[in-house]
Amino acid sequence: MRIQVLGSSAGGGFPQWNCNCTNCDGLRQGRIQARARTQSSIAISATGQDWLLVNASPDILQQIAQTPALQPARAVRDSGIAAVLLMDAQIDHVTGLLMLRERQTPLPLLATPEVLSDISDGFPITRILSHYCKVAPTELPIDGRTTDIPGLPGVQVQTVALSSKPPPYSPFRGNPRPGDNIGLLVHNPATGAKAFYAPGLAAVTPELLDIMGGCDVIMVDGTFWTHDEMQREGLSKKAALDMGHLPQSGPGGMIEQLDKLPKSVRKILIHINNTNPMLIEDSKERALLTEHGIEVAFDGMEVVL
Repeated sequence: MRIQVLGSSAGGGFPQWNCNCTNCDGLRQGRIQARARTQSSIAISATGQDWLLVNASPDILQQIAQTPALQPARAVRDSGIAAVLLMDAQIDHVTGLLMLRERQTPLPLLATPEVLSDISDGFPITRILSHYCKVAPTELPIDGRTTDIPGLPGVQVQTVALSSKPPPYSPFRGNPRPGDNIGLLVHNPATGAKAFYAPGLAAVTPELLDIMGGCDVIMVDGTFWTHDEMQREGLSKKAALDMGHLPQSGPGGMIEQLDKLPKSVRKILIHINNTNPMLIEDSKERALLTEHGIEVAFDGMEVVL
């Protein structure tokens, strides 16, 4: 089973189109050692031809162009994207669905009832797509049951309800529900290997540590380095946890949490905001991550289970 990182950035990408922060301007001007990144998404396949797209970012067309396996060209019109699974209803994770409207058959779409309700009413993508390819929705349970993916034999997933917030447009923004944001446990039944994916994570509970500790690889929230990162940059009045993201540094931060996992677990940070200093490859923050055995995801990264 292959997990392909299509995009590793948080919303807006890196560099962000309208941002002149130290990182974005530094990358444009060639002053820093860093890679450009598109908005976060991964693809999973057991065959190398048919893929589960996990989150459909606004950069999906660029990501398809950069990933030949997603365009196998078995017919005049073809796609390796067999189904899409949504982790949440955030704009940077669902807007790319609109770019898939030219599909010839209804798009298999897996999400929790809470996410499906948000993209049917608050941000009515499914209603818009009903005028084009249509969608074939499947509700994901959050009670620990394993789900087989339609059209993707050999790929099994299990959802984990996470502490985070629904998108700002959701009527439940101030009253989060268990299914608003999920982590994804991916299981390869052929090898027994497991991976955990959670690009939006506000808290790491003992139960979640147990789940991650039983995995071969984890990809988790790498959005902000510090709690007040956006405030110090003058880019937002909100802190990291206000936006549903556990920062890497500080007491109780992601580094401290990941240090609790067995050394056998491969630890990768994904969904990295453009302001995060760990994007700079020769920074002290990146060196600290290396000391703790933590990797930073990049577009095109591949993990084999």
